[in-house]
Amino acid sequence: MSKKILAYGEAMVEFNQSIETPHYYLEGFGGDTSNFCIAAARQGADAGYVSAVGDDHFGKSLQALWEAERVDATHVDIVPHAPSGVYFVTHDEEGHQFTYLRAGSAASRYTPAQLPLQAIADAEVLHLSGISLAISESACDAGLTAMAHARKNGTLTSLDTNLRLRLWPLERARAKMAEAFALCDICLPSWEDVSALTGLDDRDAIVDRLLVYGVKLVAFKLGKEGCYVATPTERRMVAAYAVDAIDATGAGDCFGGAFVSQLVAGKNPFDAARYANVAAAISTTGYGAVAPIPTTEQVNAVLNRQG
Repeated sequence: MSKKILAYGEAMVEFNQSIETPHYYLEGFGGDTSNFCIAAARQGADAGYVSAVGDDHFGKSLQALWEAERVDATHVDIVPHAPSGVYFVTHDEEGHQFTYLRAGSAASRYTPAQLPLQAIADAEVLHLSGISLAISESACDAGLTAMAHARKNGTLTSLDTNLRLRLWPLERARAKMAEAFALCDICLPSWEDVSALTGLDDRDAIVDRLLVYGVKLVAFKLGKEGCYVATPTERRMVAAYAVDAIDATGAGDCFGGAFVSQLVAGKNPFDAARYANVAAAISTTGYGAVAPIPTTEQVNAVLNRQG
């Protein structure tokens, strides 16, 4: 069965340190593209995930998560001799810190030969991120191959910059992300990521650079300022929805999943961004990357109050 939205990348199991009891950790879930898929599914989108997990407890936990969230995991490979990725979140006076155990993970061993090419060709949108490309050379090759195959078959590609310099050096990131930008239809950059990747510090200059690559739609995530939406013919700020945020983990992923879900549903980019701003804001009012992602009913309730 084809999916309207497919995402490719790595999902991970999270262990978040208890603030009240520092020696205890709460098990949860993360992984930017998995968060994206769940956000899209909670908005009613038909979403599926392309990845690999280990044949272990954590892999089974992730499969149960996707089943519960109505994310199709048909194209998630189960790898017997590689672990699922995990990460730890610890807290101190400087904020929260992340420690990743993902080297040699099942997803990092993903290769182009594993790609579900027909499912990608049949999808309406294929989404991936900078992290999807950064976790290993073979995973990067698979991601770029997937984007090229999508373009060849008329499937739109969506790309979140999500730059993690702990995973790859800036020089390689710039080179590979340039390849990805050239295959990208919908770009979802964040300020620090895209300014580092382009070497530019002006919003419109960055948008100009992305459009030169051939990107058709930019939704520039600017946090509390909102979102700057740009097409080749129009640019507009879309105001943020103000909330009392307590944890912004995964807010950008929630924005992306909500935004693309609305595009697939036929909304124009500016209305889709308004919707996604509300969804992302609500996601910051709870803890963790997945649990506070709102449903479409919650988002529409806010939009209806706003008129």
